[in-house]
Amino acid sequence: MFALIDCNSFYCSCERVYRPWLDSVPVVVLSNNDGCVIARTREAKRLGIPMGAPYFQWRDQMREWGVVCFSSNYELYGQMSARVMTTLEGMFPRIEVYSIDEAFADLTGITGDLVPLGYETRERVLRWTGIPVGVGIGPTKTLAKLANWAAKTWRKSGGVIDLSDPERRDRLLKMTEVSEVWGVGRRLTTRLRPLGIQTAWDLAQYDSASLRKQFSVVLEKTARELHGISCLELEEAVPPRQMICSSKMFGSRLRDIAPIREAVVAYVTKAAEKLRSQQSLAGALQVAIRTGMHNPNQPRYANAISCPLPYPTDDTRVLAAAAVRGLEAIYRHGYAYSKAEVLLMDLRQRGEFTGDLFAAAPRLGADRLMAVVDQINAREGRGTVRLGRIPATAEWSMKREMMSQRYTTRWDELMVVR
Repeated sequence: MFALIDCNSFYCSCERVYRPWLDSVPVVVLSNNDGCVIARTREAKRLGIPMGAPYFQWRDQMREWGVVCFSSNYELYGQMSARVMTTLEGMFPRIEVYSIDEAFADLTGITGDLVPLGYETRERVLRWTGIPVGVGIGPTKTLAKLANWAAKTWRKSGGVIDLSDPERRDRLLKMTEVSEVWGVGRRLTTRLRPLGIQTAWDLAQYDSASLRKQFSVVLEKTARELHGISCLELEEAVPPRQMICSSKMFGSRLRDIAPIREAVVAYVTKAAEKLRSQQSLAGALQVAIRTGMHNPNQPRYANAISCPLPYPTDDTRVLAAAAVRGLEAIYRHGYAYSKAEVLLMDLRQRGEFTGDLFAAAPRLGADRLMAVVDQINAREGRGTVRLGRIPATAEWSMKREMMSQRYTTRWDELMVVR
């Protein structure tokens, strides 16, 4: 048995934790550079605000409706996610953190009615973190995911639905569109409909061998899971990433190479932190830049280059130097650049490669230096210690004009009670 615990409108709920007066007010959170809507409360959904709605098109209407908008505050959301996951780890013997706002829990061996356990989970997470969650329970991960969707859709359920009963499971499958099934997106839904697969029940009843032949083994496993046959195990250990990408749109168009260089070094720094956190080394690096692609009145340009590294490394200084050389090779004057990207590739764990006898040797003490930098930044805040190329405030930084305080990560932004 599995349970899927999913936070309700997670980004918006994080904003409401420190502003309880917004509990019944429509709230939305915007993407990088305040581009489009990426999170909505139930009240905002009722107003008809779609996911992905461009903010500049909906701004006046949302102001008229009294919608409260926030820029994305990822520092706050990451800390609140950690609090939720820590709470769940104290309730269940094994959990799999599936994303920033949801986790699977193993309920194997827990006897009796599981619905009260779901209510207890909701109550404890809300009391300890302030974040409301929905709980879906089922004999497979796919059914637990579907039960969670149903728990959020039908408020009469109290936020908890258990599909361990086959009759209840079948009733839900027959009334659920196949597009709501975990892993079945719009394109796949379009391909399934000519086969008469309209609902989750239709998919569960379809011949598994035919699904594997016409589509993939993944869809075959999905159908089996809907039928109550567990094919997906709980993954407690997250496998190391095979590539690490750091990329953002600039807060404004940049024409000079100097601020673009600063941004690229900042992106390398972030990617290197992720690299070290999973104990990996990068054997190759790619840097890319591009202009905006949707303005017909501005010239367009995009380019990328692979940058050689002297040896597999996680040293921010070595990676940044290679990225800057690559940037200078592909940069062209006369363009208004909107985005840069750094991609760390050919990742391997320490000890999984043979060093080149004729290559340059890593700097002495580089491992200890990077470890100390990471410890300071983890304790005092990201960017406390950084390369000299990265300014404290930069013109290329993301535009976040409506960002809330980072209550949990900045001393100067703690909540003050008077």
